[in-house]
Amino acid sequence: MAHRIQLIRGRRPVLVSWSGSGVSMVRANSREIASSDAYATAADFEQIFTEDMSGLYLLSFLLTGDRDKAEECFIAGIRESTKGNKVFKEWARSWARRTIIQSAIRLVAPGQRSGSVPRNPDGARATDSLPLALQAEVCAILELAPLERFVFVMSALERYSDHDCSILLGRVQRDITAARARALQHLRRLLNFEQNKTDPGLEDLPVCKNARPVIEMTIVRYFATTDWNRSLSL
Repeated sequence: MAHRIQLIRGRRPVLVSWSGSGVSMVRANSREIASSDAYATAADFEQIFTEDMSGLYLLSFLLTGDRDKAEECFIAGIRESTKGNKVFKEWARSWARRTIIQSAIRLVAPGQRSGSVPRNPDGARATDSLPLALQAEVCAILELAPLERFVFVMSALERYSDHDCSILLGRVQRDITAARARALQHLRRLLNFEQNKTDPGLEDLPVCKNARPVIEMTIVRYFATTDWNRSLSL
């Protein structure tokens, strides 16, 4: 017959069991120790920011619209990701991108700004290092007003829901819907996209809810693939 008793050794409970065959001791927190391997470490995040450097920097640049702020945002993302938060390894890359978005929101405060902004000549020069297929689209996105730019990047490229955009940007969902509609109108006009005749009007597009916009953009396909960042050289 087996018997068990829990002892306290230091600050850690120790489970002691014994039977006719001998005595074994098992730490009660062994499951926690074993499961710690499931969490991403600081080294894991450093590897992600190294491997995905171009992609994460481009995300920073699209959101901030400024090279200096993009670099500041990128560095802030590294610091936040390596602070020791318990993040499952399979979520680590998504977490890294989220830290970039949150850092950009703190830097730019798009939820508190409205209207157009003067075009930044530095932004146009920065696109010279991008693949030719992306240059016109990136320039068009950078011309969006801050709120419209953030909403488009977060919902169309990063696939955030209206609810998440609303919480992160501090705006009600109808503002998110309206900002995305304005962004799509601007991009369609600037990039000469033709809306499919079977598609509904802009105000009824599925993107006005949660889906990606019905718009053909090369950059959407780059953001949708796992290895798109290897084709960039910012």
